Amino acid sequence: MRNIILFGPPGAGKGTQSAKLIEKYNLVHISTGDLFRMHIKEQTELGKRVKNLLDEGILVPDSITIDMLEEEVTKNPQASGFIFDGFPRTVAQAEALDKFLASKSSTISKVVQLDVNENELKRRIAERQKVSGRADDEADKLIKRIDEYFTKTIHVVPYYEQQKKVKLVDGIGDIDFIFGEICHAIETVK
Repeated sequence: MRNIILFGPPGAGKGTQSAKLIEKYNLVHISTGDLFRMHIKEQTELGKRVKNLLDEGILVPDSITIDMLEEEVTKNPQASGFIFDGFPRTVAQAEALDKFLASKSSTISKVVQLDVNENELKRRIAERQKVSGRADDEADKLIKRIDEYFTKTIHVVPYYEQQKKVKLVDGIGDIDFIFGEICHAIETVK
């Protein structure tokens, strides 16, 4: 089973690259952001709680996120692997994911960290906001999300570096070239 984490700040291209990886490797995409938006749209109890937190630009607590992610993995027993997009965001989440995957006799294969500078992130998200109208891409919330990534989420990288699973990929440039670099990173043992 091939399990990949796409890691990077909001606007780094995780969603774009995930779509290409799903097609190439026949993986199931699990985006915590998409799951949150689905629950919000369906106005589930979880969705209402998540909406209040996201409206404030606050990360959803680990317990909620982990339960939701485990539910999605369990729904796909036939999967040849997963792409985790937007998860884990904390070391506690990374540890919980490793523990959960171990219970399924699996592990994270590779962590691909998309490297994109802050100015490029802001430009991309401004463009995405014009098309998608996503509330979480509004300027004030965007600043909180980017700050959250660079002050908190980035600290997950050393956890996986210790396991020798991280590959840094330049996330600026031609989408297909970046995709090729990601595939090379995934297929390279070290």
